[in-house]
Amino acid sequence: QVQLVESGGGLVQAGGSLRLSCAASGDRFSDYAAAWFRRPPGKEREFVATITWNGASTYYADSVKGRFTVARDNAKNEVYLQMNSLIPEDTAVYYCAATFHTPGIVTTTEGLYNYWGQGTQVTVSS
Repeated sequence: QVQLVESGGGLVQAGGSLRLSCAASGDRFSDYAAAWFRRPPGKEREFVATITWNGASTYYADSVKGRFTVARDNAKNEVYLQMNSLIPEDTAVYYCAATFHTPGIVTTTEGLYNYWGQGTQVTVSS
């Protein structure tokens, strides 16, 4: 099992940046692919970005492509989401997730992720 804890959320003005971190504990984190999802106010949770176990492949939702970057450091058991050029539509609770089903394949399907963090709030003001 893997336990995930997100941090780094907060309030930022439009055009600003934030860096989210996800700290993993438990099983060897390099056995898992990881991803970020988000739940905007009043909406369903949606995929944001994913990264394979070794960081070789990443994939992004169209809405964040070119603005967000996902990365990981397996030596530190951490995954990151660098968010630049933030817009009010990025306001959401952001969740870190991990899956052992497809560690070498970018996976956008929420149901394939086995472990989830509690989430961190990101609010972008206009």
